[in-house]
Amino acid sequence: MNDQAKRLRPRRSVLYMPGANARAMEKARDIDCDTIIFDLEDAVAPDAKETARTQVAAAVRGGGYGHRELVLRVNGIDTPWAAGDLAAASDLAIDAVLLPKVESLEQVCAYEQRLEGKAATLPLWVMIETPRGVLGIEQILAGNSRIEVVVLGTSDLVKELRARHTDDRLAVLPSLARCVLVSRAYDCVVLDGVHLDFRDTESFTRVCKQGRDLGFDGKTLIHPSQVGVANATFGPSADEIDQARLIVAAWADAQRAGKGVAVLNGRLVENLHAAEAERVLAFADALSART
Repeated sequence: MNDQAKRLRPRRSVLYMPGANARAMEKARDIDCDTIIFDLEDAVAPDAKETARTQVAAAVRGGGYGHRELVLRVNGIDTPWAAGDLAAASDLAIDAVLLPKVESLEQVCAYEQRLEGKAATLPLWVMIETPRGVLGIEQILAGNSRIEVVVLGTSDLVKELRARHTDDRLAVLPSLARCVLVSRAYDCVVLDGVHLDFRDTESFTRVCKQGRDLGFDGKTLIHPSQVGVANATFGPSADEIDQARLIVAAWADAQRAGKGVAVLNGRLVENLHAAEAERVLAFADALSART
């Protein structure tokens, strides 16, 4: 997959799947999410870690996940389970490895040194979920070209900040904005954190829109019921696709006429608008091309 294809790969809905829940992993084959994160870390109790790893391996080897991107979240490098998790990653047909609670480039290097076999060249995803992680994100992304995706761990971040969960997420907005900014500077995909109250569709929709407007590429999810809203919010609507086509056509006409700007329905169209419209169309094509 080339760099452009990596950037355009849909990651609107990224669903955490507890490795200890074999039935849920089986059902995930029919969930319309873009990505599944098989979770061996926070979602698994200490006494279930070994069982979870075995079940995830069986699920991945069983196949049937179609277009869905498969990611393995391993346990922290300083835990008793890290070695087994990283060994499993080296032997599975997954698309990436998600590293938890990353705070420094040295941590990333420590994981890299223990990834062998197929995993030695897999893309890395990093979770930013502590103040040190937020402050260190620029050094982390600048120092490792294998990092493809940044995932915000907003629940842990709120705890570490000694803040409170509020509907407007005011306490974490500076951290979210910084992570989006740095991710864009280093051409990484960036995913918003989870929304814990999965039964409150109204508040979840508001948070998704807030994340989208901040610049996030998608949303990490804890329940299948959240997938539809995330897909709709972080993907282009039919109207947006139609508008993008009109912008591209108007810009092409202006270029042929030797003009530096175009006018569409009374609004000025410049190069930056055309470039964004082309990105929207390319993303829509990527969605249509999935099998």
